[in-house]
Amino acid sequence: MTAVGFLYPGHSAEDDYPRIEMLLDSDVRLSVVHTDIGEDAHRVDALLEMGSPARLAAGVEELRLAGAEAVVWACTSGSFVHGPHGAQDQVSLLAQAAGLPASSTSFAFVHAVRELGATRVAVAATYPDDVAEYFADFLKAADIEVLATLGSGVVTAAEVGTWGREEVLELARAGDRPEAQAVLLPDTALHTAAYLPELEEALGKPVLTANQVTVWEALRLADRRVRTKNLGALFAREA
Repeated sequence: MTAVGFLYPGHSAEDDYPRIEMLLDSDVRLSVVHTDIGEDAHRVDALLEMGSPARLAAGVEELRLAGAEAVVWACTSGSFVHGPHGAQDQVSLLAQAAGLPASSTSFAFVHAVRELGATRVAVAATYPDDVAEYFADFLKAADIEVLATLGSGVVTAAEVGTWGREEVLELARAGDRPEAQAVLLPDTALHTAAYLPELEEALGKPVLTANQVTVWEALRLADRRVRTKNLGALFAREA
């Protein structure tokens, strides 16, 4: 049994995690602890506070008691708004507080893009344009070429959590570019786990989504590889 843990802000698309656990169909347990979201707003000042050390540290004891071997801050915007260095400091403080290997969804995207061997990506975000550009800048700092960045202008995670299959497919199609080797959907408030094979079939290329890469990152930190065709190209690759 491999157990990994996630600090998830508030309540929007946390049901992606039990769904992913089911789709992995393996001896893997995904434990989710909800952090205090503060103000639900895709606004830089609110996002900086959402990912503050005190808010993250409050959930680590529950994950340790659940037997987690690694922990991931399951929030993209609440990590990349700190910039590459600030996001690394955030992860380092989380690792110290948890006494476990730690990461965040922003770094999970960087590692997943590299895992696929991609260098050129397109970003299809639910966020307002200015927040989406923070994510693009984070990727560029990791030497990933961002060909296009689409922002959808959604202000709250609560609204994103109401989006279904049609909205997710439309978002991915709108954000794609022919030259992109992968399309990234960065919001952990967006339900995507059930749609990954359909998304990749529709676009004809790998699609990386926030909750998908977050789980993959946690398993990577735990030195565990699970292969399945149910969760897109990232999980379908040979070890």
